[in-house]
Amino acid sequence: MTHAVTDRPSDAELIQTACRRVSGATLAVEGAEPTPVNVVHLFESQAFVLVPTDGDAMLLAGESADGVTAMVEITDCAPIDLRERVRSLIWLNGHLHPVPANLERDLALEIVSEHPDDGLLDIGHGYSMLRLQIDSAVIATASGAASVPAPELAGALPDPFWEYESDWIAHLDADHADVIGQLARKLPRQLRNGRVRPLGLDRFGIRFRIEGPGGDSDVRLPFPRPVNDVYELSQALRSLAGCPFMNSLPD
Repeated sequence: MTHAVTDRPSDAELIQTACRRVSGATLAVEGAEPTPVNVVHLFESQAFVLVPTDGDAMLLAGESADGVTAMVEITDCAPIDLRERVRSLIWLNGHLHPVPANLERDLALEIVSEHPDDGLLDIGHGYSMLRLQIDSAVIATASGAASVPAPELAGALPDPFWEYESDWIAHLDADHADVIGQLARKLPRQLRNGRVRPLGLDRFGIRFRIEGPGGDSDVRLPFPRPVNDVYELSQALRSLAGCPFMNSLPD
């Protein structure tokens, strides 16, 4: 059996990762005003979201045994102050169902074991849980848009560094201008005159946003091979930057 080799996460993995660190999300249900969502947890081909208990979304979700057509829009933003912070937009399309009130807390405990989020503490205090059975997903990035079938999304995992990426990117941007400069030398020559900022970090490599006079460009610098832990990630960054002795990640 042969295995495909890639230098970037799959679109399904990007969606899984973005849902673990939601910057902003909105639930749209026909016949109701858009509802802000503060937690989106993906499990197989389902998305569990928290919404106000007294909101229209809760009422409409309980009116149909087959679920009501709905869409969750997720905005994935960079953890630092860029000229344009949005890294990707994601749309999850499907049918919305209520979660029985007597199961909400047990389900929240299961979710928090792999997806810690303070928003889960709001269950029973003005917020309730809904379940979106996903039919399809779409992700739009600077390189274009792609549709992801529900089975493919269900089989993907989030990036192993999703919990720490925001702190690491902020650390590189604030404290390691020298490292950013070393890495910038590997960018295409026509982009080096712009302001180079770290945009994202995952097991396949590091992404940069180049803020140039004519607009922004996103560029990925891949590692020689995917990494599996913090030690390998730190080594890969050192090697990519040509700085074998630098302390690339915070303790």
